[in-house]
Amino acid sequence: MASKSNEQIVMLPFLAHGHLIPFIALARQIHQATGFRISIASTPLNIQYLSSTFNSSSDEPENDHITLLELPFCSADNGLPPNTESTENLSLDAIGKFLSASQSLRAPFHSLVSDISAKQGHPPLCIISDVFFGWASEVANSLGTVNVTFSTGGAYGTLAYSSIWLNLPHRGRGDSDEFYSPGFPDRCRFHITQLHHFLRNADGTDSWSKFFQSQISFSMQSAGWLCNTVEEFEPAGLEWLREFSQTSCLGYRASSATNCAKERFFFFICSCIRYKHKTCW
Repeated sequence: MASKSNEQIVMLPFLAHGHLIPFIALARQIHQATGFRISIASTPLNIQYLSSTFNSSSDEPENDHITLLELPFCSADNGLPPNTESTENLSLDAIGKFLSASQSLRAPFHSLVSDISAKQGHPPLCIISDVFFGWASEVANSLGTVNVTFSTGGAYGTLAYSSIWLNLPHRGRGDSDEFYSPGFPDRCRFHITQLHHFLRNADGTDSWSKFFQSQISFSMQSAGWLCNTVEEFEPAGLEWLREFSQTSCLGYRASSATNCAKERFFFFICSCIRYKHKTCW
């Protein structure tokens, strides 16, 4: 592996503040743990938000190693109000449109990573993409690198969300309001009232189902998964997610990583890069 300072990781967060903020924390921890350069790709207005966040930091040397790269996005072309580049203040119906519109970033992101590869003479070490941008796994494979999926939630919640969307087990629950979802022990049951109405009413043909089922399925093809948690807090959730996704999963609390956690993260990234096997810590 080349000098750490010459290696680059490209990150692709989803277009929502609740996703951008964990990616910022993760980018900082990755650089501190590995010395790798980080590039975060997003739309122009989100780049402004990220830039203001980094500019408020007093850690100038760190900011030199984390760069922000713009991806073109026109919300009006996708039936949304002008300058809509995040889920902030959107109605539920508008969020559904926004999710579909976000898939238009695939082509410009492919071009961006391709340009990075051409400029430095080799692909980035890896891409770390939001679980809502599962298509990044195919982009990574096509450009000779690997993708790692980052879920900004914990392991248990990530498994529940993924399993229920992929299988829609509540659809065949009969007369009971409780149901089992694949990936969990048989003793675990969910209640229909725990589901948001757009998930409760999903049938596999609606726009919500089509988006989440495709993006989660793409994410299952990634080289590994990161969850915003710690192994000691939910070991069972991480183990169940490993079995469900057939990858390694790393519980990595980006905002408060210990030196030990940073070492484990460095090993995790190196494992994904060197062996390109499915890893979920």
